[in-house]
Amino acid sequence: MHLYEVLRRPLITEKATMLKEEDKYAFEVAGKATKFQIKEAVELAFKVKVAKVNVMAVSGKTRRMGKRQVTTPSWKKAVVSLQPGDKITFLEGI
Repeated sequence: MHLYEVLRRPLITEKATMLKEEDKYAFEVAGKATKFQIKEAVELAFKVKVAKVNVMAVSGKTRRMGKRQVTTPSWKKAVVSLQPGDKITFLEGI
């Protein structure tokens, strides 16, 4: 998998915004991405040093659409901790 395919989008949620104060950033990542690939992709894209990567699988939710029940797709989330002093300025002010 190419490094540019690993990061899908940054997560802009209330919880992710509070994590920015601790130099932690949340991303939606590719389903087959590993911690090492996520670390390399963040370092390459944002020119920062990554201290730690936590990865979790988010299961899809069941929704009702009329009589039918459908399940939204499952996806993978990564919380990236940066070295002290590093910041991703692309996500600041959101």
